[in-house]
Amino acid sequence: MLSTLRNAWKVPELRRRIIFTIFMVAIIRMGNHIPVPGIDTGALSNLTKGGTLFSFYDLMSGGALSNFSIFAMGVVPYINSSIIFQLLTIAIPSLEQLSKEGEEGRKKIQQYTRYGAVILAALQSFGTYALIRNFGAIANASKLDVFLIVLTLTTASTFLMWLGDQITVKGIGNGVSLIIFVNIISRLPQKILQIGSLQSTEAVSFIEILLLIVASILLFAVVVIATLAERRIPIQYAAKNSGGRMFKGQSTHIPINMNASGIIAIIFAMSVMQFPATIGSFWPNSAFNKFVTTSRYSIFKMNTWPYALVTIVLVIFFTWFYTEVTFKPDEMAENIHKSAGFIPGIRPGEPTARFIERVLLRVSILGGLFAAGIAILPMFVETYSNFKGFSFGGTALLIEVGVALDFMRQLESQLVMRHYKGFLK
Repeated sequence: MLSTLRNAWKVPELRRRIIFTIFMVAIIRMGNHIPVPGIDTGALSNLTKGGTLFSFYDLMSGGALSNFSIFAMGVVPYINSSIIFQLLTIAIPSLEQLSKEGEEGRKKIQQYTRYGAVILAALQSFGTYALIRNFGAIANASKLDVFLIVLTLTTASTFLMWLGDQITVKGIGNGVSLIIFVNIISRLPQKILQIGSLQSTEAVSFIEILLLIVASILLFAVVVIATLAERRIPIQYAAKNSGGRMFKGQSTHIPINMNASGIIAIIFAMSVMQFPATIGSFWPNSAFNKFVTTSRYSIFKMNTWPYALVTIVLVIFFTWFYTEVTFKPDEMAENIHKSAGFIPGIRPGEPTARFIERVLLRVSILGGLFAAGIAILPMFVETYSNFKGFSFGGTALLIEVGVALDFMRQLESQLVMRHYKGFLK
């Protein structure tokens, strides 16, 4: 990794791209410390505590939500819009046809995604205002104040989306993913200070901290292995005659990543499980909110066995569902057949589609079990140890590893494209 960065720095164009990316990241971090005027952030201290959906949003925004800065919503509206349009592309034939029209079709879908992100940002900013008003963060807000808060949050979220596009085009890596990566990394010093404060107050012992460090290293290794793990479906292409020349048959494979949809599945499951509590937080004294958050008969009560079991089931289901709708076994089998290819030992057509579907089912279940373990691990840490407030640690690590590996792949591809290693080496 360090050698790749060092080699990239020696290439003038890549050096300019890296400097541009760092400059954009600096702007994002400065924006996270510009507060929205008229907000009592002290009243929001309980909003992002625990493993709630708002604490996850605060993590992805780099603490901007708890400080209620102009980037409080981060790139969450754009992510939601991207997921929605990715699913709509499968459900709506016109969008599906548009996705098959090459680069121009993808640009149009990307444009629709940006428009959807702006609409979602406006709706989410108004919902955020209503939420912080219930927490007493706004004393007496006039209609003009409400308009300014909604306008500020929506504009800042759109600006972040634009910065992400600039990083993608002029920098290195996926800009939106890189923004989330930097925001999560920025919370690491706070977590270290939090552990240090626990040790200074003798709430935890040195042995417990050492065990936490060892467990974190092991978890990091497991996440890296799972992120790189893939099931390869072998494909054999027949020999063909083209232009009077005979080309030999080729062997290749279709890689299916074990953890391709792990993050999406965790986010979906988390949203379903915490949606009732999120709705109840708008009316904190209602009977519905008390039942959801305190009743022993509620499956939505956090850090309980029913909550963990339902979360596991949902993560596995969403992993399978997202894998099925993304890979489309029927289309894969048809494309293989059109390219004069076949899977060794499997007949073309329907048998190939069924074989791919079986492979996807097994991989998605295995990936779902891994993602479910990552999702519920913080619950066990919260319940059975003295380390409190470390929710979403595994999920954050999953995001960090995925983005870091993608960044290194793009950097290496840029080096290879420029023939850095030479033709003979």
